Amino acid sequence: MTVPSCLTRRRALQGLSAMAVAGSPLVLMAATGAPRLITVGGGITEVVYALGAQDQLVGTDTTSLYPAAALATPKVGYMRQLSAEGLLALRPDALIAGTDAGPPVVLDQLRSAGVRVELIHADHSWDEVRRKVAAVGRAASREAAARELQARLDARWQAVGARVHSAKGPGPKILFVLSHSASPMVSGEQTAADAMIRFIGARNALSGFKGYRPMTAEAMAQAAPDIVLTTTQGIDAIGGEATFWLRPELALTPAHARRASTNALVHLDALELLGFGPRLPDVVERLHNRVVRA
Repeated sequence: MTVPSCLTRRRALQGLSAMAVAGSPLVLMAATGAPRLITVGGGITEVVYALGAQDQLVGTDTTSLYPAAALATPKVGYMRQLSAEGLLALRPDALIAGTDAGPPVVLDQLRSAGVRVELIHADHSWDEVRRKVAAVGRAASREAAARELQARLDARWQAVGARVHSAKGPGPKILFVLSHSASPMVSGEQTAADAMIRFIGARNALSGFKGYRPMTAEAMAQAAPDIVLTTTQGIDAIGGEATFWLRPELALTPAHARRASTNALVHLDALELLGFGPRLPDVVERLHNRVVRA
């Protein structure tokens, strides 16, 4: 009984090796039975690498840009415009994504094809990061490693939180500007940017509305931000920091008056700043040190 089983397994592995070199992710997954993963969301993909499960990745979305190795993974497109045909062609065992991934009919097609679909609710909290770690651990069959990673991240988060809370005073007023297009938007409440501002011990210069609104001169004068926070991609898209400050909406703000200061305009990579992945404690600490304790 065992001989045919061994022969069958050996022939299967020989067939796989014809498609990929020995030691490649394809052969390793076939030999170990490790689930094949597709991740949709840069923060989720970062968790896969943090768990050391990158050899199980067979596809990622266009927001999965970190670490650098993620750039070389097959891309499945934008998270809200997924294609069932393209996803199934990668023969995944599991898809891990945020609840904003879709369209829903594509996710239903994946489920019907036997693909495990893990959807993670985003609420811009530390628990969101914990949900990502747990979901990847389940989908990758690495629950024990996920628990160990979460314990390390929790300890780091608590240490950073204690440092933030030890700072005196209300913290500076920060305006987050999303300027990836010709029509910049500013962040109100219940956004990733708003959560980040609060995490670092600062105040959102805008309140009274949820989500994003167009940036207007009247609103900027009323908000009176001390610091403008944005993404590096937005700065690059607009032509650099000097060009950014030329926007007339910013002219009457305290931040504009002190634009010569290195802390008047702060920008970070969009995924690092808003991705809510395992780098979140480090990002919070770095921003807190720069804009609150400076």
